[in-house]
Amino acid sequence: MLNTFATRALIKLELARALRNRKFLFFSVIYPSALFLLIAGNADSKTKIDGTGLTLPTYMMVSMASFGALTAVLMGNSERIAKERESGWVRQLRLTTLPGRGYVLAKTASAAVVSLPSIIIVFVVAAAVKDVRLDAWQWLALTGAIWAGSLVFAALGVAIGYLASGDAVRPITMITYFGLSMLGGLWMPTTTFPQWLQDIAKWLPTHAYAALGRSIEQSQTPAAQDIAILAVFFVLFAGGAAWLYRKDTLKA
Repeated sequence: MLNTFATRALIKLELARALRNRKFLFFSVIYPSALFLLIAGNADSKTKIDGTGLTLPTYMMVSMASFGALTAVLMGNSERIAKERESGWVRQLRLTTLPGRGYVLAKTASAAVVSLPSIIIVFVVAAAVKDVRLDAWQWLALTGAIWAGSLVFAALGVAIGYLASGDAVRPITMITYFGLSMLGGLWMPTTTFPQWLQDIAKWLPTHAYAALGRSIEQSQTPAAQDIAILAVFFVLFAGGAAWLYRKDTLKA
């Protein structure tokens, strides 16, 4: 009972902190929509990208919605956890009835709440400005798939937060963040990459993540390979986060 109460209290605190952080809200909620307009703003709604079956606005809509969710759960978790470890906040929490899983749940929940608006705003901008039209079930399925898929990167954010120190966490996170975004095809279609780079990109979690949404846009069943890739990376990231959390606990 006390564990549940402590977890709920921390979740409320994390949500309040996330919603007060204006810089974080800008980069996770507004920035992806601005990038969408920058990349797809002058594109027409009829010409399809070679090898994708989608127009540039529909392709980039999923990319930027995925990018926004990735920003919220990865950037938010990693830096905040590293700083809380250095400040002693995590050590103080261990003196309470809060279980370790409650701490991770609170971090994931706060990031997930911020990631949902970023997804929806990209969809609204794409529909209003670039006239992207999908069936109602596709909008709902896209929202659910991108939101749920962001948990893979939330686990990665927790792992980086426990892996890196306060000074090192930002460069490590930024390299991971931009590397996964660019190589995974969130900023440009991977069909424009050299073949050897396409072969690498298709095994990245960001590529599989965006591929789920693009399958839904085309009314197709998501590829089993993409689902498997996300599942494997989630297990790896979550397992790594759990191991690093226990290791950090033993040092405290």
